Parts: sequence; C-alpha cells; structure tokens
Amino acid sequence: MKVGDVLPSLEIEVTRTLIVAGALASRDYQDVHHDPEAARAKGSPDVFMNILTTNGLVGRYITDVLGPEAVLHKVAVRLGAPNHPGDTMVLTGVVEEILDEDTAVVRVTGDNSLGRHVSGTVTVTAPRLGDPRRGIGTVTVTVSGGDAE
Repeated sequence: MKVGDVLPSLEIEVTRTLIVAGALASRDYQDVHHDPEAARAKGSPDVFMNILTTNGLVGRYITDVLGPEAVLHKVAVRLGAPNHPGDTMVLTGVVEEILDEDTAVVRVTGDNSLGRHVSGTVTVTAPRLGDPRRGIGTVTVTVSGGDAE
C-alpha cells in the first residue's frame, strides 16, 4: 500500500431503520433522529443520521476494505449534507500518508444525492501495511484527521 492508493468504494443504503437504530444504539434520543414530524417541525424534510452512526459507518468501511486485522486508532470526521431515508451514501478512501510499515492515514469521504455527507481521516495500523505485496483488502487501518474530533 502506498500514498495515493484509492480504496474500493462502499455503497450504504440509508434506511429509516438504519438512522433510528444508529441513534438508539448510540443513546442519541434527539427527536430529529427518530420522529419525522419533529424533524419537519425543525426544518428538515425527514429524520436524519446522527454523527455517531456516521462515525461507525466510516470505521466499518475501513475494516471492511482493509480486513479484520485492521485497528482503528483515531477517526476524525466533519459532517456536511444530511443523510435522509431513501438515499445512498457512497464512502471512498485514499491513502494520504504512510506513518510506518504498519500505520497509515486514510482520507475518507461519503457522498449522497445532496452532496458531501462526511469527510475526515482515519489513522489505522496493520501488520506489514507498507509491504508492496500486501494489497488493499488485508490492511489494518487507524482513522484520524480532519478538524473535528
């Protein structure tokens, strides 16, 4: 793996169940994440995904692409356009920096029909990450980067 390598994309169908379950799992009981009428009353067309669910999906993306050995050390993301039910978010990643033979920083973005939902970095470690014979799909990743943490 080397700087500039592009990771395969991951499409995630944004369902009402995903949004509500993610909010409940992260104990985020804000009504805009589970009550469509309350979300509309506050100016949103529907419920929308919370940041903790997005963080979890970014982590899932890295471990899905890089394999079960991947260890996330830091995930730093910034939210943009909301994820609403019925949309699809496409996560993509690019290796931004190789810190040592086992550790890299991956820039991750996630886009939906409204634009960029999430951007940030992941710092990840994996055995022999810098070995050119080790291809994308079997690397441990640490997520880090971005302005927000």
